Amino acid sequence: MTLVTVVMPVYEAQDTLAASIDGVRGQTFEDWHLVCVDDASSDRSAAIVEEAAAHDPRIELVRLPGRSGAAVARNTAIERSRGRYVAFCDADDIWLPGKLEAQLEHARATGSPLTFTAYAKIHGSDPVTSGEWRGSERIVHARDRVTYKDLRLENFIGCSTAMYDTEVFGRRTMPLIERRQDYGLWLDLLRDGAVARGLDEVLVLYREGGRASLSSNKLRAATFNWRIYREVEGWSLPVSAFAFASYALRGLRKSRI
Repeated sequence: MTLVTVVMPVYEAQDTLAASIDGVRGQTFEDWHLVCVDDASSDRSAAIVEEAAAHDPRIELVRLPGRSGAAVARNTAIERSRGRYVAFCDADDIWLPGKLEAQLEHARATGSPLTFTAYAKIHGSDPVTSGEWRGSERIVHARDRVTYKDLRLENFIGCSTAMYDTEVFGRRTMPLIERRQDYGLWLDLLRDGAVARGLDEVLVLYREGGRASLSSNKLRAATFNWRIYREVEGWSLPVSAFAFASYALRGLRKSRI
């Protein structure tokens, strides 16, 4: 049985996808299965996955028949997973070589069924690869412990840094909303008292969009945060308002990194 399945949703990602796949293929821990779910891309994304899979049988391409969104793509990969652990990597982010090895050791050491790491921000147009990165001051640090209550303040868990244990949670999927579905999954996993443990080591490069698009993207993300609070979690209006205020304040601080 493969130990780790890596979930990678793919949509119009031809410019960054090869580096993301190479980040997984370059892991010092080698017992993984990468499921790339192409969400009806019109560019060369599917062909890039096919080329990688031709050289590495651990890579699997799944094609969705029509545009379905990131939640469906991620859930399709989770449902096809065969590893004890399910990890996530977006098609524009990059894992550094020791990511899985260090995170698996952290999961064993802490006994936590949900773990995550620190990450460094890189610009969307940066051509860096996992082998070329030489450090950065733009680091989002990982908290040591995150509970369900903590997640009311902010989503402290970067999607491409997260990994959960199916022996504890089963193969949990994400809520079917357009954005912030990863946040919905972390809340679901921690709702009954589990504690996520963070490894404050930069093991992922997070590719953010161009600066011109950041304001509109953040406004859209905010609306989906509100939907998580009210529709997915069913929080009261006062609790949701408090969570939203905390999210906005902390998000502003994070955007300055």
